[in-house]
Amino acid sequence: MSKKDKDKQPENPSALNVRGGVTGGHDGMPGNSSANGGEIPGTRRRLLSAREYIDGVLSGDRVLLARAITLIESNAAAHQEVAQEVLTALLPERCESTRVGITGVPGAGKSTLIEVLGTGLTALGHKVAVTAVDPSSSLTGGSILGDKTRMEKLAADPNAFIRPSPTGGTLGGVARKTRETVMLFEAAGYDVILVETVGVGQSEIQVRSMVDFFLLVLLAGAGDELQGIKKGVVEIADAILVNKADGANLSAARSARSGFERVLHYLRPATEGWTTGAHLSSAASGEGVMDLWGVVEKFTEITKGSGVFDRRRTDQEKLWVGSLVSEGLEDLFRSHPGVSEQMAALEQQVARGEIPATAAARKLLDLFRKP
Repeated sequence: MSKKDKDKQPENPSALNVRGGVTGGHDGMPGNSSANGGEIPGTRRRLLSAREYIDGVLSGDRVLLARAITLIESNAAAHQEVAQEVLTALLPERCESTRVGITGVPGAGKSTLIEVLGTGLTALGHKVAVTAVDPSSSLTGGSILGDKTRMEKLAADPNAFIRPSPTGGTLGGVARKTRETVMLFEAAGYDVILVETVGVGQSEIQVRSMVDFFLLVLLAGAGDELQGIKKGVVEIADAILVNKADGANLSAARSARSGFERVLHYLRPATEGWTTGAHLSSAASGEGVMDLWGVVEKFTEITKGSGVFDRRRTDQEKLWVGSLVSEGLEDLFRSHPGVSEQMAALEQQVARGEIPATAAARKLLDLFRKP
């Protein structure tokens, strides 16, 4: 390792080096999660310039890529100004990529599947980036990093990059800055982007709006209690994968696959011109995992040929603008002096049954409209 490379190494290069949450405590900004004025000892670093971030990402520097992602995840005003400059400069530098969203019931083996798929793809010459949306720590607001520690082999692969991102309380586990993280991955040259979510929930609609191909991973014989979870998300999946199809579970997995194939026959395809299918895999043995990538490649070929691929990307960019505007308006609303003063009291009145929720909302909106 050259002296230049050594100088770029983080203070503690371990994957288990947990820093403060996205509201501070990194890149030179004070944190807010400890008693000594909010700063966690040893976490302050010099705030880099926008040019240093840009050059680092474009050169493939993994440490600077990680710091750039931390920068865009931050809610600090000083970070946001630099972050927007970095994102604007990197926008035209993105490589052509395939974005795959992966969701499924807890325990379906998503992380193992991603590790096997990722290592298989890097062996084929791809650069693979994974954004694994982890639950947020209740203490720091940061990611618990569970997925990264479960993908040890992939994490050590020089052609792969895993970024556990804290959900920040977002319903269903989609990190607020996932779209920007994907942009940074593409600017750094990663041509396969895998977006894993915590589990199945309402936020899977959000994941669908930021990826090209959406995969639902399920288990056979999981019980009728999961049927309600499956029903909605099946309709937006481009493929269903029945995982852990091995050993004593193989027969049940084959039966589940046949059942889903029958159901899919009656559903409207999630993507125009594409027929959603059900597949089998065993992430533990690797059986069927790389066959799945063949499905993704076929999907990409068909949708690019028909123009659906590019139209979806365009629609996603427009939706991104709308979601950012909505988020910004909510921040302005909640920070309005009149609203912030009255909201708690009005919520209590609603809870006590003294006024209807519609009346409380109207009063808050009236306060917001006033100068």
